[in-house]
Amino acid sequence: MKRTLIFIASILVIMSACKPKTEPKTQAGKLVHAEWTRNATIYEVNVRQYTPEGTFKAFQQHLPRLKKMGVDILWLMPVNPIGIKNRKGSLGSYYSVKDYLAVNPEFGTMSDLKNLVGKAHDLGMYVIIDWVANHTSWDNELINKHPDWYKKDAKGNIIPPVADWTDAAALDYSKEGLRKYMTDALCFWVKEADIDGFRCDVAGMLPVSFWNQAMPEVKKIKPIFTLAEWETPEMHDTAFDATYSWELYKLGNDIAKGLKTADKIDSVYSSEIKSFPADAYRMRFTSNHDENSWNGSEYERQGQAAMTFAVFSFTFPGIPLIYTGQESAMSKRLRFFDKDTVKWGTFPLQSFYTTLCNLKKTNKALQNGNSGSTFSKVSNDKEKAVYSFMREKDNHKILVILNLSQKPCTVKFPDGIPGGKWEPVFNKEKLITGHKSMQLKPWEYKVFEVK
Repeated sequence: MKRTLIFIASILVIMSACKPKTEPKTQAGKLVHAEWTRNATIYEVNVRQYTPEGTFKAFQQHLPRLKKMGVDILWLMPVNPIGIKNRKGSLGSYYSVKDYLAVNPEFGTMSDLKNLVGKAHDLGMYVIIDWVANHTSWDNELINKHPDWYKKDAKGNIIPPVADWTDAAALDYSKEGLRKYMTDALCFWVKEADIDGFRCDVAGMLPVSFWNQAMPEVKKIKPIFTLAEWETPEMHDTAFDATYSWELYKLGNDIAKGLKTADKIDSVYSSEIKSFPADAYRMRFTSNHDENSWNGSEYERQGQAAMTFAVFSFTFPGIPLIYTGQESAMSKRLRFFDKDTVKWGTFPLQSFYTTLCNLKKTNKALQNGNSGSTFSKVSNDKEKAVYSFMREKDNHKILVILNLSQKPCTVKFPDGIPGGKWEPVFNKEKLITGHKSMQLKPWEYKVFEVK
């Protein structure tokens, strides 16, 4: 959903109220990730805007290309019918759900969705769908059948979850009947369409107790992947594999604008390590449907630094996300409530993202979560501008050196380049172990690996 200033403020208040956990959780019985998520890359699919037709069938033609690019998890934005009452724009918001158990006819039929999921599975890919449990459209049948399941003001009128979300009616999770209905609806999609998980919209606006009840029930059907659109540690207790890392994303935007410096990354990451469970996946991204539509493409927000931060999102600890159109260097904001097809062109960055996806797959040092890999900084004399680090697991290593500034520089490494037979990932430049200096262009990225 669109994040207004009021909503952003509410998130910050909620997060500040949460007491950080000082030690990673390792207790038995906590969430266990499906093994296929360990080296996975997520790709968010905006079905409406992906093709001129805006259908599941039309998007399905892109599956072989995305498989070749190295995509593992396809995240489909909401597939449910959209409400008409109080609709915004000509087509409405994907996040104004009229029926939790049906497919949006704009996209096709249930059979079309099943075919898409089946084809993705045939290619060795997984499909998750966007789930909007916090609110419904105003013409969802639940309003008439179960008005007691909705939040109301002092006069007894059903209210939106946020004032600006006038096309949505807020649900009340103190009602046990609602909890059972929504759990059953989640199970329905896994059983009926064989989907592989959920991205849960504004997950923190619901009680965590609901997710901790519901997701284990869904996982009894089959192993799934779950992503919470939220950024607090308790989401990882038993419900969610991954959460958004907005703080690091916003820091990247500020660094790109020259408002903050590269050394600030360490304090954000240190806070993550202290607060989040050791094996939590934090989703790294430079764009998604909200950021693109409301705050601009990565080129508006990050300019020439966009590709550098894409490299960072794939190599820094976390699970990476690619949004629709990024492989074509899409620089426009896609309209949210109306048709606005992506202009694909010649896919100029497809090779770039293919390299990153394959690196994620083949080098064990980049595995998601606490799977035995280590992260260490590589000290340099330009730490406000240059961020350099190494990740290692078994005999696999990754060395990343990023100039996060708009100025060229000569960076020196007091301790020398760490040991290893380093092979370049993006070019043919040789790297000599023990070498103590390097020339970097503005926003230049260098990645080396040992495997």
